[in-house]
Amino acid sequence: MSTFLGIEFGSTRIKAVLIDENFKPIASGSHDWENKLVDGMWTYDLDDVWTGLRDSFHKLNDEVKSRTGQPLTHVDAIGISAMMHGYLAFDEDGELLVPFRTWRNTTTGKAADELTALFGFNIPQRWSVAHLRQAVLNKEPHVKDIALITTLAGYVHWKLTDRKVLGVGDASGVFPIDSATNNYNTCMVRQFDELISGADDGLQIKWKLADILPSVLNAGEDAGKLTEAGALLLDPSGLLKAGVPFCPPEGDAGTGMVATNSVAARTGNVSAGTSIFAMIVLEKALSKVYPEIDMVTTPSGKPVAMVHCNNCTTDLDAWIKLFGEALALSGAKLEKAALYDALYYKALEGDADCGGLVSYNYYAGEPTVHIEEGRPLFVRLPDAHLTLANFIRNLLYSSMATLKLGMNILTEKEKARVDKLLGHGGLFKTKGVGQRFMAAALNTPVAVMESAGEGGAWGIALLAAYLVLKSGETLEAFLDKKVFIGNAGTSVAPDAKDAEGFAAFIKCYEKGLAVERSAVENIN
Repeated sequence: MSTFLGIEFGSTRIKAVLIDENFKPIASGSHDWENKLVDGMWTYDLDDVWTGLRDSFHKLNDEVKSRTGQPLTHVDAIGISAMMHGYLAFDEDGELLVPFRTWRNTTTGKAADELTALFGFNIPQRWSVAHLRQAVLNKEPHVKDIALITTLAGYVHWKLTDRKVLGVGDASGVFPIDSATNNYNTCMVRQFDELISGADDGLQIKWKLADILPSVLNAGEDAGKLTEAGALLLDPSGLLKAGVPFCPPEGDAGTGMVATNSVAARTGNVSAGTSIFAMIVLEKALSKVYPEIDMVTTPSGKPVAMVHCNNCTTDLDAWIKLFGEALALSGAKLEKAALYDALYYKALEGDADCGGLVSYNYYAGEPTVHIEEGRPLFVRLPDAHLTLANFIRNLLYSSMATLKLGMNILTEKEKARVDKLLGHGGLFKTKGVGQRFMAAALNTPVAVMESAGEGGAWGIALLAAYLVLKSGETLEAFLDKKVFIGNAGTSVAPDAKDAEGFAAFIKCYEKGLAVERSAVENIN
C-alpha cells in the first residue's frame, strides 16, 4: 500500500496526516502550540517548531503501530505546509538573524504602502517582502547579513531536505508572481533592487533580492528528498528512512484550495480558524489594485484573489473557554468539542440580527479595515436583547464580519463569479452552524466536505500524492477525476431571514468601527 504524509503548521495546531493511495486518512497526530507577543512582535520560537513536528509525527506513528503492529519506516512522499507570509531571515551559516515575525504582525505599513505604489500591485503588510523592506527602512543591523528569507513551510522543508525552495502558492505571499512564468516578477525584482540600492550606505547591503529568495516550484515538481539529518529531525528514533521524495512546500492558502478542490477558475473556498480568508480563482485580472485584496496563486500558478483577515476564532474561543469555566463551577463537565457544539447550536435560536449585540474580534490589528492593533470589544444598547443565543450568534457573526466587508469588493465592484464556495477549518466543525451563517454572510451557497476537519494537512498530503501518482494530468484534473470524484460536499443555501439579519448586523458593525478605533487609541 502506498502512503503519503502531510504536515501542516497552523496557527494553533501542528497536524500530521497519513493517507493511502485512495486519498483516505489512515492515521493522524497533532500538537497544540501558540504564538507569543514578544517585544511587540507576534512570534513562535523555532525550538517549538521541532518539538511540535516530532510530537505530531510520534502520535501519528503510535496510531499506525496500534493499527498494524509495526512502526512507520517508509512513506512514498512527504509534503510540508504552514501559515503563509511572515519573515524568517537567515545568514550564510543558516543562523536565524531575528525572531520569526509572523503574518499576524501589522508593523510594516510604511513599507507595504511604498511597495504597492512602486509595483502597482497590492503588497499587504504580512507579505515577506514588506517585512524585508520595513527592516531596511528601520535600518536594522541584521539586514546586511541576510543570505535567505523564507516562510515557515520553506524553513522546515529546507531543514528536512537541504533544498531552499517554495511552492508557487506559498511564494506568491513572499513576492509577486508573474503568471506567465510562474516565477517571481522579474520587473518588480529589479524595481526592488533599485529601491534598496538607494538605502543608507551604513547598512552595507551587498545582496540582490533574487539571491536571497527561495526557488519557485509548481505542484508536482521534485522538491528534494528527506536527508539523513532530516529524518532524525522528524523521527529521532531513527526508524523512518531517508530518501523519501518531497513535493514543494506550500502555504495554508494553497493547501486549503487543494483540500476543497478549489483550484479551477470560478471556484472558491473559505478557511476559518485563527485567521479567516476567502480565495476566489479568477477568470480575469482585477480592474484595479485594492488594498483589501491580495493577488496570490493556486499551487499550479493560477491567479487567485484573496481576502485575508487576521482575526477569526480567537475571541470566540476565549469566550467559550469562559463559559466552560462557569459550567465547571456548578460541577458540570463537558468535553471541549461538546461544549462548542452546545453553544453553537444554541446560537441557531438567536435573533437573526443578534438582537442588537455587536462584537469586534480584533486580537491583532486588522488591515482590511485599517485597525492597527488588537482590542477585542463587545458593545450593546441598553435595550438590546441580551441572551446566550444572541451572544454566541453575535460572536459567530463577528468572526466573519470583516471577511464580508472585503468580499463585497469582489462581488459588487469586480462582479467576480463563483460557481461553488467550500468552507473548511475549525469554524465549520459543528455541523450546519458556521456553514449556515457563512452562507448568510456572503449571500452564496457554502458547501462543506466530510474532510473539512482534516484541513490543510490533508491538502498537503494530496499534493505529496500528486507528486507520485500524477499521470501527466494537471492538478485540477487529478483532483477532479481521482480525489473528489462524486464528492461535492453538503451545500447550504443562504436562508433569507439569516441573510437579512446579517445585513442589519454588518450595517451596525461598520458604524461601530469608529468605537473600535477609539479603543485602540485610548486603551493602552
